[in-house]
This record gives sequence, structure tokens and C-alpha cells, in this order.
Amino acid sequence: MYNVVMKTLARFVQERREQVGLSVSGLAKKSNIAPEIIEEIESGKELFLPVTIRQNLAKGLKCLPEEIKKYEKDFTNDFVSLEIIESLKELILNGAGGLKCPKCGAKLITKIEKMYDLEDNLVLHPKAHCEKCVFQIH
Repeated sequence: MYNVVMKTLARFVQERREQVGLSVSGLAKKSNIAPEIIEEIESGKELFLPVTIRQNLAKGLKCLPEEIKKYEKDFTNDFVSLEIIESLKELILNGAGGLKCPKCGAKLITKIEKMYDLEDNLVLHPKAHCEKCVFQIH
């Protein structure tokens, strides 16, 4: 069942922007933030804001920065152990498919990046990101 009390940063910014009667470009001008950044926030791509962005956004939205901060994603409780990350890297290098995110269980998008060290030796570097949450291996 959907929890009505739960509000995301994206939803808060969009609703607040509409309440103060601004378009995305209007908010961008008022807060001195590029419209692309506001679009990324409202689309849910930005989950945590730098202090200056939060302060400028609060000014444009006519609210306190603390009101915005309470909707930002808290990454302090999202730690995934090094053992799990190393295990996932090994699985990616071995060609395992269908890997799941250790944080939310959604599909991991994986790839192996080919790089070369200083002596021109090929180094394979596993990378992954979750299709739903912020988890990534880089």
C-alpha cells in the first residue's frame, strides 16, 4: 500500500514550485540555478544537493533550506560492505548475468571497461549501477 505521507525531493520541489507560481525556467532565474539542474531534481535524478544549490533553491521556492534537506536521500545508512562489492566485481568479470542490487534487489546494469595501465597492459574494470536506486560500482 502506498504511504501518502512519504514525499520525495522531486515531488517536494515540483509542488512547491507550482505553489509559488513558477515555471522551471522561472525558478531557475529566481534561484540562479541552471534549468537542467532543476529538471534533474524534479525528475528524481538528483537525490542529494550541494549546500549552495539547496540554499539558492530555497530562496527561489520561498522556503528554508532545512525544508528541502529533509527530503534529500540520506546516504549514511546505505553502506554496502566491501566484501559484497568485491564479490559482485568478481561475478561481473566472470560474465555472470542477472545480478541484483544488494540494496534494493532491482536489476544491476553491468559492463566491463577495458583500460590500459602505464605499460600498455590491458586491465579489465567491472562497473555496475542499479536501474532503480543510487547503488553503483565504479
